[in-house]
Amino acid sequence: MNVKPLADRIIIRPLEAEQKTAGGIIIPDAAKEKPQRGEVVAVGPGKVADNGQKVDMSVKKGDTVLYGKYSGTEVQIEGSDYLIMRESDVLALL
Repeated sequence: MNVKPLADRIIIRPLEAEQKTAGGIIIPDAAKEKPQRGEVVAVGPGKVADNGQKVDMSVKKGDTVLYGKYSGTEVQIEGSDYLIMRESDVLALL
C-alpha cells in the first residue's frame, strides 16, 4: 500500500465482527454491528503542537486498537476497506 497518512492520522484495517455469540448462536449479517477493533497498517509522522514541537505518535504499525463505533472515514484502497482516523479517536491498545 502506497498511502501515507499525514499529521496524527492513522490507517486501520477493521477486524471481522464475531460470527457467533458466546452461547454458540450464529449472528446473521443483517444483525452484525460495525467492528470496533482493527489493526494499524500505517501511521503518520505526528502532529506539531502550538509551541512548534513535534508530538510523537503513541500507536505504531501492527498494533491492534479499539476505536469508537462511528469513528474515522471509510475508504477503499486497492480493493480493501480501511478507516482513516486521528490518533485521538483510538480508545485503547490491545
